[in-house]
Amino acid sequence: MFRRIEKSLILLIFMAMSFTGCRGQTDNSHKQNENDMTVSSGKLVGGGCEGCELMYVGMPAEIESEHTSLGWTEGKQKLILTGKVFQLDGKTPASDVIIYYWHADDNGLYSPNGETPIEAKEHGKLRGLIKSDKDGNYTIKTSRPSAYPNDNIPQHIHLSIKEPDIPNEYYADLYFDDDPLYLKHKKKYGKLDRAGTEILRVVLDGNIQIAEHNIVLGLNIPNYPLKENKDNQSGLNIGEDQPSFMPFHAYGPDKGTRACPVCKYGRYHGIVYFVGENPIWEDIKKWLKFLDEESVKREKYLKAYFVYGNSNNYHHLQRQLELERIGNELSLQKIALTFVPSFSDSESEVNLSKISSSVENTFVIFRYRTIIDKFVNLKPTLENFRLITELLNKTRSNYFDFSEPSYE
Repeated sequence: MFRRIEKSLILLIFMAMSFTGCRGQTDNSHKQNENDMTVSSGKLVGGGCEGCELMYVGMPAEIESEHTSLGWTEGKQKLILTGKVFQLDGKTPASDVIIYYWHADDNGLYSPNGETPIEAKEHGKLRGLIKSDKDGNYTIKTSRPSAYPNDNIPQHIHLSIKEPDIPNEYYADLYFDDDPLYLKHKKKYGKLDRAGTEILRVVLDGNIQIAEHNIVLGLNIPNYPLKENKDNQSGLNIGEDQPSFMPFHAYGPDKGTRACPVCKYGRYHGIVYFVGENPIWEDIKKWLKFLDEESVKREKYLKAYFVYGNSNNYHHLQRQLELERIGNELSLQKIALTFVPSFSDSESEVNLSKISSSVENTFVIFRYRTIIDKFVNLKPTLENFRLITELLNKTRSNYFDFSEPSYE
C-alpha cells in the first residue's frame, strides 16, 4: 500500500517538473498586456521571458544553421522546421541570429536524460541552438511534440531569439494548424504572431513532416527598438497570415459565389490586388491582364484576385455588372474579379486585412496563407511586372508538390 502511494507521489513530482518547461512562453503569452505594463519603464524587449535564459546553458562556441535533436531518432513523428530569418521589413535576410528551441516529447513532457545539463532539466532533452547563416537560412530536425497529457494546451514549440544588437532574448511560440486543440486555444487567447505567424502548416516527405516558417525579427514584439515606416500603410505585415474573407465574385471561376481566397486557394502562391476609393481603370486593366497571364502560366501554383472596395456610390448589382463587363472586355481566363461594400466591411470580414481605401492599390502576396511580400501604390510598368514575376520565381517553395497530411 505504502509502496503504491510512494510511486504515485514520485510520478506526480516528475510530471510537475516536466511541465515547467512551458513556464516561460505559454504563461507569458497569456499575459501579454500585463507584461507590457510591467516593463514599460525598463524597455525590456519582448516583455520578459521566464526560461529563455536557459538558451545559454551548454551553448557551444560555434553554432551551425542546422541542428538535429534526439527527437529525430527517438520520436514517433520526424519534423523538419525550416525557413529564413528576416529583419523587421520581412524582406532583408538577417544573419547571425541565435535561436534556441525546446519542446515536449511524445508523451507531452519535458523529460531530461543523462546528458541534459542540470540547470536546463526543466526544458528536457529536446532542445537545441541554431544560428541563421549569411542568407538568413535555418533548419531544425526534431520530432513533432505531443500535447500535454490531461490539458487543453495544444502541441507547440518554444523559440528564444537572440539578435546580435538586442540586449536580451525574446520568445515566440509556434503551434500546428492541424492540431484540434489549436482553434480553441486561439479563440481563448488570441493569435499573437510574435516574430511571424504562430502557425505551422506541414507537408509530407514520405513519413517526414516539413514546416516552412520564416522568422521576422521584432514583429509584434513589445518595446522593439526599430519601427516600421508608416508611410502609405495598408495591409498586414509581412510574416503574418492573410486573413480569410468572403468577397462577392463577379467574374472568374467562382462567379456568383463568395469563395474565400485563402481558404479555397491558399495552398500555393496567391496575389490579392486591392483597389479602394481611387481607381485608375486604365492602370487597373493593365494589372488585370498581367496577373491573369501569370495565373494561366503558373496554373495551380498561383491564384490571383482583384478586390474592389470602393464605398462611393456603392450599389451591389451595378458593381457586379461593372466588373463582369471588364472581365469580358479583357477576355480574362483565371483571375477572379471580386468586390466588397468597403474595406471596413465586417460582414465579409475584409476589414481584418486592414487595407487602406485611400491608397491607389495594395498588393498582398502570400504563400501557404502567410504574407511573404506587400506593395502599396504599385504602378503597372514593365519593371514592376518583372518585380512580381521574379518574386514568384524566387519564393516558389521547394515543397509545393509535397502532399498534406490526411487525417481521415
